[in-house]
Amino acid sequence: MNPCPCGSGLDLTACCQPYIKNERPVPTAEALMRSRYTAYTLGEIDYLGQTLAPDNREGYDEDGARTWSQKAVWKGLDVVSVEKGGEKDAEGLVEFVARYDMNGAAQEHHERAVFRRVDGAWMYADGEVRPDKPFVRETPKVGRNEPCPCGSGKKYKKCCGG
Repeated sequence: MNPCPCGSGLDLTACCQPYIKNERPVPTAEALMRSRYTAYTLGEIDYLGQTLAPDNREGYDEDGARTWSQKAVWKGLDVVSVEKGGEKDAEGLVEFVARYDMNGAAQEHHERAVFRRVDGAWMYADGEVRPDKPFVRETPKVGRNEPCPCGSGKKYKKCCGG
């Protein structure tokens, strides 16, 4: 068995390969997202361009996609959430995390992607890259007119906050 890189647990020939080779239409937004990840892992750059919504193709950096595909050591895909994007929907949202190593450093691409049907076929329309982790303050915020936490006895704004 040759497991599909998308993490479905299926063999590549029963999962993403038929979509990438245009042997079957992609049934859902999630299936398109998974097949696009698989295309990156396999270096199938033409498929990535073909599955972009027409209004996004003009700015598509094929060379950049090829370089990323070749230089990354792909580690896996996690689907965080799926909204709509079913076989009868016109649009869908898929949030995912693609894990890979680049130059020996672990990386994650966390995105909330928008997919829509164009002439009956699912296409990648847009995406918002999500930050790695939200900023969480470890100490309570100090007001400008409060005593400085360093112990100087001065107001924060006249000491460490100035």
